[in-house]
Formats: sequence, structure tokens, C-alpha cells
Amino acid sequence: MASETNSPLASAAGAQTLARGLRALELIAHTPGGMTIQDVADALGVHRSIAARLLSTVAEFRLVNRGPDGRYRIAGGLAALAREVYAGLREQATPLMRRLANDLGASVALFVAEGDEAVAVAVVEPANTTVRVAFREGGRHPLERGAAGYALLAAQPERLGENPQVTEGRRLGYVISFGEVAPGFWGLGVPLARPVGQQAACLTLISASRELIESARDAVLEMAAELGSYAM
Repeated sequence: MASETNSPLASAAGAQTLARGLRALELIAHTPGGMTIQDVADALGVHRSIAARLLSTVAEFRLVNRGPDGRYRIAGGLAALAREVYAGLREQATPLMRRLANDLGASVALFVAEGDEAVAVAVVEPANTTVRVAFREGGRHPLERGAAGYALLAAQPERLGENPQVTEGRRLGYVISFGEVAPGFWGLGVPLARPVGQQAACLTLISASRELIESARDAVLEMAAELGSYAM
């Protein structure tokens, strides 16, 4: 006879608890000001006592920390884990992105595809301009939106009924979009060549100037080709 801890009901309960803990961690990571226990309880749709237990467990692993104001924020344990994510890709890309951002006077982001989302794993802003477009690392949006999302889809095999911008982006090697992620801003996304089995990745230039985006196309394509030549 199966023990209680090995029963299907126990397994289901354990999976639900894990999912809630991970969701709580995700919510806190995307809330710069931190979250109270009640904030997390409301967001998860659970009782305050359940949220308190979840946060206590996550805090034991130093993934979140409760401040003097009672709000939970991400902690050093999470940062240590995050440093290893896409470490090789980030290491190769960041110096090239910095050069590109400073040459063009525009923000450059490196995105990867995770599930059905585009996730920014590195962001570089130009040092030689007072006008900047701030994108934070870890920011994400649906793949079916914006230059980065379309470029990541263009880096993957063709899908039935895909957006024509993705099909055209695959043919041209780049995608331009306007206002789909950040209202009023243009994006230029260029897929990167990646080893088989690795997540799709792309370079994305972000600017409020259409002229800058269009004139920078060749420079971004060249940089993407240079970055794609590395074994990452």
C-alpha cells in the first residue's frame, strides 16, 4: 500500500505548493518596491497564512528577504542563481552590445525565447547621450508582440498561420516594429545564429526615432553576425 507521502493526492498538493512558491518568487522579482504577505496572498488567491508559509520557505533558501518594512524583496540567493543563466551568451554579447549602444546612441537588449515569452537577459544603455530608453534585465513580453518577439520567432522553424511579420523577418533577417511593447518607441530585432538545441536569441535596438532605427539596420545586422559567429 502506498504511503501517504507517495500518494497521488500528496504529489498533487506538493506540485501545487511548489507552483505557488515559484509564482510568489516571480511576483516579488517583478515588483521593485517589494510585496507584503497580504499582497502575495491577494495575488495568488490564497489565505494570508498560506502565503506566509510559502514566503517563509522561499526565504530559507535566501531567494527573498523580508525588510524592516515587512515587505519581501528578492535576495542574494536569487542573484547568485541568475548570474549563471545564459552566462556564456551574456559574456560574449555585452562588450559588443556596449560598443553598438555607444556608436548608435540607443539602448540595446539581448533577448532569448523562454516558452511563449521574450525575456531580456542583458541590457546596455549608451553612455554618450542624455536620452535613454530604460529596459531592465529580466523583463519579458509575449513572443507574438514587438520586434524582439518577432525576431525570436523568425529564428525558429516556420509555424502554420504565423504572423506575416515573422515570415518577412525570417526572409530579411530583421524585424522592425513600432509601439507594440513600449508605446511611442521603435524596435529593430535581429535573430542570432545559435547552436542546435539552444534557445532562440536576438539583438534588439530600441529608440523613439524611426530614422535612427532604419539607419542602424546594417550595423545591428553586422553585430548580430559577429555575435553569432561565437560558439555560445
